[in-house]
Amino acid sequence: MRPALWLLAVPATVFFLVFFALPVVSLLAIALDRAVAGIVTFQGDFVLSNFERFFNRPAYYMAAVRSVTISATVALVCVVLGYPLAYLIAKTKNVARNTLLMILVLAAMQLDMVIRLYGMMVLLGDRGVINEALISAGLISSPLPLMYNTFGVVMGLVQFTLPFMVLSLVGIIRGIDPSLEEAARSLGATRGQTFARITLPLSMPGILAGSLLVFALSISSYVVPALMGGWRVVVLPIHIYQQVAEVGNWQMGAALACVLFALSLTAVALYQHLARRATGGRA
Repeated sequence: MRPALWLLAVPATVFFLVFFALPVVSLLAIALDRAVAGIVTFQGDFVLSNFERFFNRPAYYMAAVRSVTISATVALVCVVLGYPLAYLIAKTKNVARNTLLMILVLAAMQLDMVIRLYGMMVLLGDRGVINEALISAGLISSPLPLMYNTFGVVMGLVQFTLPFMVLSLVGIIRGIDPSLEEAARSLGATRGQTFARITLPLSMPGILAGSLLVFALSISSYVVPALMGGWRVVVLPIHIYQQVAEVGNWQMGAALACVLFALSLTAVALYQHLARRATGGRA
């Protein structure tokens, strides 16, 4: 690459250093201070008491386990729901139909997330559309617990992250050479065998990339657990908010944020490992 071309990366690099790397380093530094309410600046104590408190209190590390479990579940549900739709979009040759399907996927992203969640609350509430319909049909006698629990949080996160999964998969599936599928069919493979042995393995990088994106969005979400969980499903972002906004303990909040960041980095490392295996070392 010619030296002058490196200048094109300078704006993005500066932005990354100032608005990502510096805040993350600052959080780690604050997390190593002694917990003092209302103090935000770095004091230079260099102690591990905040991290020890995380491991000594079951509420914190159980929230971390809950965050990872919910995020992994959301990623799995998004793969199951998003892959068929992405496959349909990728294989649809009619321009008008393809455009309509893409509009349906992108339309959900045009509304503010809070507005979308309020719509979900109208749908899943005890007196919501689903429960009222089931009660009116005589299928149930009392409302189903569809909200203010883990199920409600998972549904809210799936509704929020599903378009990202679909968009991650469409390009990968479109890039699969149709001649490979045609060759498999000509050799006697059924449609199911062709999909299982050709299409699915070749689309695995898109599945892994979409899953990583969905996992990252889910594990860092505060609004969805707060609204759909009704503060009953306590995940790490809620603990971070409580420590910073309600208690004023920036040091403990920073320590929890560092733990959350470490979990996200672990997910990225796992993704890289799985991607290399799925692509034969090409990723």
